[in-house]
Amino acid sequence: VQLQAYGGGLVQAGASLRLSCAASGRSFSLTTVGWFRQAPGKEREFVAAIDRSVRRTVYADSVKGRFTISTEDNAKNTMYLQMNTLKPEDTAVYYCAASPVRIVASAITRTTLYKYWGQGTLVTVSS
Repeated sequence: VQLQAYGGGLVQAGASLRLSCAASGRSFSLTTVGWFRQAPGKEREFVAAIDRSVRRTVYADSVKGRFTISTEDNAKNTMYLQMNTLKPEDTAVYYCAASPVRIVASAITRTTLYKYWGQGTLVTVSS
């Protein structure tokens, strides 16, 4: 499985941006998909995820109400991260990730449980 993330860019605070992540290969087996981000000098952190088996979404508190994760479950096999009301602290490289094994909600934030990763796309939010 290969993941390709794109859609990052430079925006001003308060703006919106939509990230996309296209999956190829045996993408039908991806049970849990998510987005993570890594700011300069910081560890990679969880942003949002979908447990596709039960259609449950989970968000980090820092993005709840501003970001929306979704998937397009057809031949495109694409997932999205709609980011609204962006803040300078959202500046980071954003990574999409996926697991062929279902990750329960209590563990869905753990980077080590995701088997496949995209290459990352940079989002820069200016104040």
